[in-house]
Amino acid sequence: MRLAAGLLALLLLGSCADLPETLVVKQHQLRDQTRDSSEEPMVRMEKERRLRGAISMEERRQRLGQYYTILWSDPKGRGLGPVEVVFEYRQGASGSRVKRMTKSFPAGDVQGSAAFAVTGDDYFKNGRVLAWQAKVFRSGTELAAKRSYLWR
Repeated sequence: MRLAAGLLALLLLGSCADLPETLVVKQHQLRDQTRDSSEEPMVRMEKERRLRGAISMEERRQRLGQYYTILWSDPKGRGLGPVEVVFEYRQGASGSRVKRMTKSFPAGDVQGSAAFAVTGDDYFKNGRVLAWQAKVFRSGTELAAKRSYLWR
């Protein structure tokens, strides 16, 4: 009886474990090049990470913009086909034109991270990203999608 109660408790606890989200989008906007000690430590670290290696002021300026990191997970899809992460966005000065960036992953991958950036001349000429959507496909079938509030 005790053994059955213990196994039942383990089974119930195991069912409470969360599976990772299929799609998570993390955003960061790098607005300036200055080092400000009054900023939150995490924001300051992210800024320093994005500017690392940029020596001249022009190199640092080219890194200003918006960064998107898309984390995806599909534990049941191993070997079912390649994965494609698609990031579509609209910028302030480009009207309703939708721009698109993609990253591909091999069929054996069950999770990954894709980084997209709208920086430098594209950022300064076409403006900041106003709306975006991210999608994950495996073998052409959509697994998940996330959209910004303004995406239509």
